[in-house]
Amino acid sequence: MAEAGGKPRLAGKVALVTGAGSSGPGVGTGKAIAITLAREGAKLMLMDRDPGRAGETLAAIAEELGSRDIGAVCAGDVSLLADCRTVVDTAIARFGKLDILVNNVGISRNTDVLGLKEEDWDAILDVNLKGMALMASAAIPHLLKSGHGAMVHISSVAAHRPSGTTVAYAAAKGGVEAMSRSIAVTHGEAGIRSNCVAPGNIYTPMVAANMDERKRRDRRMGNPMRTEGTAWDIAQAVAFLASDEARWITGQTLIVDGGYTAAPIGWFTAQQRKAGDAQP
Repeated sequence: MAEAGGKPRLAGKVALVTGAGSSGPGVGTGKAIAITLAREGAKLMLMDRDPGRAGETLAAIAEELGSRDIGAVCAGDVSLLADCRTVVDTAIARFGKLDILVNNVGISRNTDVLGLKEEDWDAILDVNLKGMALMASAAIPHLLKSGHGAMVHISSVAAHRPSGTTVAYAAAKGGVEAMSRSIAVTHGEAGIRSNCVAPGNIYTPMVAANMDERKRRDRRMGNPMRTEGTAWDIAQAVAFLASDEARWITGQTLIVDGGYTAAPIGWFTAQQRKAGDAQP
C-alpha cells in the first residue's frame, strides 16, 4: 500500500530480514516479508544460514522490480553474536543506515515435556529466543544513532495457545513477546518501536513436508474464518508495523490467525460434531 500521493510507505528505509530464504518449494514467511518490504520501497539486507536460499529471494525481488540494486545477501547464524554483528555491519557499509529489523528465524521440533531432549530444548531456545535477542542487540546501537527504528519479531500463536507437543517452541515464543515489550519500554524514548506478529496455522514450506491433505483441511477449518493463512498474510502485518503508519504502536503483538485464538478451546471439535463430521 502506498502513502497518499503514491509514494511507497517504506521508501528510503533500509530493512534487515533474518531467515530470508524459504526452506523448500513455495514461499515462506521470510521470503514473503522480504518481497513485501521491497514492494513498499525498502532496501534490503537478507540474512540466512543458507545464502543460496536468500539469494533466491533477492533474485525474485530483482526480477519483479527490475532492479538488482535493491538488496544484498549475508550468510549467518543468528545464535552467534559475531554473525549478528557482521550482518548489521554489512548492512551499514552497504546502505549507510538501518531503519528496520525483522526477526524472522525460527525452528520447531515437536515433543511434550516428558519426551523433551536437552539438545532439542537448547537448539530451539538458541535460535528462536537467543537469536532474536542477539540480533536486537546488534541492531539497536545503529537504530539509536538514527534516532528512530522499527523492530518486528515473529512470534506464534503457540505463545498464547500452545499444544502439549510444542513445549520448547511455546516457551521460546512467549519469551520473544516478553523481550519485545522490554525493548519497547527501554528504548521507546529514543524513538525505537518493538512489536511482534504472531502467525496462526499458516501453510508454508516449513510445515508442508509434514502435512497431508486431511491435516491441512483440519487446520484450515480450525479457525472461525475457515480459510487458510499464508506467508503473505504475515508479510502484510509486518509491513504495517514497520511503517510510519504504526508510529504510535509499540510493545504489542498482532495476532494473525483467522480468529483461531479468539475461539474457545474445543470450538473446532464442537463445529465438527454439529456438521456430522466428528472423527472417531
